[in-house]
Amino acid sequence: MSGNVWEWCQDWYGSNYYGGSGRDNPVGPSSGSYRVIRGGGWSGSAASARAAFRSGYLPDDRYYDLGFRLALPPGQ
Repeated sequence: MSGNVWEWCQDWYGSNYYGGSGRDNPVGPSSGSYRVIRGGGWSGSAASARAAFRSGYLPDDRYYDLGFRLALPPGQ
């Protein structure tokens, strides 16, 4: 799905997210002003079209290449 639209994530954005987190299943800040978006949008660069590429936006921001993904548990 990377490269379709930027994906909103539940995580709060932290500028030192990877530097201050463990390698496996890192946990971001417990609060903040910005939510994480990731995956790159269709109008962005190829370098940003990957799940590990993260940025932060205010939760009420709206853009034409920013969306979300619906997911269900297996079997539903």
